[in-house]
Amino acid sequence: MFLVKRAYSNKTNIIKGFITALFLCSFIYLEHYAIFSKLLNTLLALFSFYMLLTINKKSFVIAGFFTGIFWFYWIGNSFQYYDLAYLKYPIIFCIGLGYALLFYFMTIVDKTIYRAVALFLVSFVHPVGFNWFIPELTLVNSYLPYSKAHFALILALVYMFIKINGFKRFLAPLPLLLIVTSQGTYIDSTGLKISMPQLNTPQEQKWLKNNLAKTIDDNLLLIDNAIIEKNDLIILPETVFPVVLNTEEFLMEALLKKSEEIDIIAGAIYYEDKNYYNATYHFKNGNLNIAKKVVLVPFGEEIPLPQFLVDFINEKFYNGAQDYKTASKPTDFNIKGINFRNAICYEATSEKIYQNLKDTKYMIVTSNNAWFTPSIEPTLQKILLKYYANKYAITIFHSINGSENYIVRP
Repeated sequence: MFLVKRAYSNKTNIIKGFITALFLCSFIYLEHYAIFSKLLNTLLALFSFYMLLTINKKSFVIAGFFTGIFWFYWIGNSFQYYDLAYLKYPIIFCIGLGYALLFYFMTIVDKTIYRAVALFLVSFVHPVGFNWFIPELTLVNSYLPYSKAHFALILALVYMFIKINGFKRFLAPLPLLLIVTSQGTYIDSTGLKISMPQLNTPQEQKWLKNNLAKTIDDNLLLIDNAIIEKNDLIILPETVFPVVLNTEEFLMEALLKKSEEIDIIAGAIYYEDKNYYNATYHFKNGNLNIAKKVVLVPFGEEIPLPQFLVDFINEKFYNGAQDYKTASKPTDFNIKGINFRNAICYEATSEKIYQNLKDTKYMIVTSNNAWFTPSIEPTLQKILLKYYANKYAITIFHSINGSENYIVRP
């Protein structure tokens, strides 16, 4: 009888944890499948917070395991391009275990108030530099605001709803009505005519030498078409030129020449002082500006571990390749008298890239999402950019290979 009860209890804990994780990730999948309902997102977000504060410790840890997988399973997709496809599912499982451990630490003191505080603080915790788990993202497409202060207030009201007995508990959520927001259309314009061609080059084809000449020709044709259409600026995605661009003299000369008629933003590798950088090239009036990436992708562009482990992992898994190097601070481009902050893919979701904006109201982000598609990664990235665009009152122009381009306004 004891074993039967224990098995039933374990099954119940798994079910509760699984359902909680489903609610906590629902906002990603609703947007991914183009189901837009602020009311639904609001209710699901609030219910997920309620579940997180009321389920028992075992269910909470299980919720962490499934949340890690539902949010970040796509990380495993990229390993196939390093001839490490066999690691895909072990990596996904390890991600789940990692977030289960994080959720476990959130319940070391098994009290509701501690769990509420831990849930608020967890977005400040960045395991190995990865900062994409932000619980208040669940509110981005809802009727509720999602600043840190508002998130703390919402958690406090959910906590009060749980702790107050009787009819009075239903008064606890009423203050939510006072912070409900329904943003109208944000009207702002650079006044520039900007071309953002949609590229969808599969990752397995992107760096093939046999495709290089065609890739370069296609990119140059896109620039020529933008010139014919009398655009002021063309934005091409991250590593759109799959070469170390500043070592390609003929190609550099061609781009500098074309920049006399149009500003060109294009991603490519940059080589300097025996180091490689993931960079954005800005060709303008026959001149060149370089923006080197500031925040690198953990384990994709750098190994965030002690040097002896970095050397071992690069030698065993990446054929001896070295980590990319970084710039010390973000770069702004001046295009037709307007400042644009530069960001390359992952770093656009880092607080560091938004520092010292001053009078800069626009950002150019370039990405290569072909590493992870098909998956929810582009959707989660877009929600994160909405979060930061609102937080820093900045308009983001996002040029992407492998998923749809878009503009995000605060």
